[in-house]
Amino acid sequence: MSQIDELIAKHCPNGIRHVDLSEVADYSRTRVDAVDLDETNFVGVDNLVADKGGRVDATYLPNTARLTGYEPGDILLGNIRPYLKKVWLATNSGGCSGDVLALRINPKYQQTLGSEFLYYILSSEGFFAYNMQNAKGAKMPRGNKDAILRYRIPVPPLEIQREIVRILDTFSKMEAELEAELEARKQQYEHYRKELMTSAASAGWSTLGAISTKVSSGGTPSSGTAAYYGGDIPWLRTQEVDFDVITQTGVSITEEGLNNSSAKWVPENCVIVAMYGATAAKVAINAIPLTTNQACCNLQINENIAEYRYVFHWISNQYEKLKSLGEGSQFNLNAKKVKDFPIPVPPLDEQRRIVDILDKFDDLVNDLSAGLPAELAARRQQYEYYRDKLLSFKELEPAS
Repeated sequence: MSQIDELIAKHCPNGIRHVDLSEVADYSRTRVDAVDLDETNFVGVDNLVADKGGRVDATYLPNTARLTGYEPGDILLGNIRPYLKKVWLATNSGGCSGDVLALRINPKYQQTLGSEFLYYILSSEGFFAYNMQNAKGAKMPRGNKDAILRYRIPVPPLEIQREIVRILDTFSKMEAELEAELEARKQQYEHYRKELMTSAASAGWSTLGAISTKVSSGGTPSSGTAAYYGGDIPWLRTQEVDFDVITQTGVSITEEGLNNSSAKWVPENCVIVAMYGATAAKVAINAIPLTTNQACCNLQINENIAEYRYVFHWISNQYEKLKSLGEGSQFNLNAKKVKDFPIPVPPLDEQRRIVDILDKFDDLVNDLSAGLPAELAARRQQYEYYRDKLLSFKELEPAS
């Protein structure tokens, strides 16, 4: 029997009392002046980090003279688009915008309900699902303040609360350590990539078009929406190109859709460069044959001249420079600019050496099936499992 089970058997064998959140907490009623706030203690919805990431310093200050005040131990919730799961346990005093809710434990419950325990309750998947279910609005849903206060929460004895917080804090610390290691590895990866590509630049130069046996773009199926779905032909959209290896796509088209468009098959292991929109100049490799839309430039690399993964790493390293060649507000490119983009071409053995080093780093920091991302995902899954398990209690039946 676990420590938690022993504590429950000792203190509350018949169940845990559950109450509406309104019984133990309420929204902050204190007010603060905007002139007393700065980027470190003003909390707008934009500097609450999604997916329970806490807060970061604000990049702008409030535009109203008086704001809702918060104190250490208050729980701040982003009230716009609750599905973003923005929540923070305040560690200092300050003020928050109207789009942020500051929940404070009622004075008479401050000795029986810990703020850390309540934070874990209000950062659970169960609470966020409830909040979205009761949100108002379609395009920009907002949490329903009255419904939030009706959310039922368990209030176990403090000894049980503290043990649960200790366990969940341990998981959070391990996750934070993995995130820090992943970030450090990413920086190391960038350092080695720049260093290796700088050394490659001493070789002879060519262009992306010159080292390719074929350069093509795709097309959008013209037979209507039905041509996109239900087929088995992968169709890559520009927004899915993002410094990675494409093993599947979000859209498939039918044979009819392919035949009625300018889309052409792109064989596997091509280097695909996005040309339009927010992903312009980003690059990917397709591990599967597919078709693309017209905003992708597909480079079939001449294997006698260059390793396709070397080309991928080179473009990744030159992303900012390639993007700067674009035009308009989104720096859109065209196929000619991609084809004319320069690339150093050292001997194939040297390219393979560079690829071997960078691929190991790439797997370590980006591969979702191995390396640090996989370990972090597993740790988060384990954390979610134990949090939901630890925060689920048999409810004490009311006395008859």
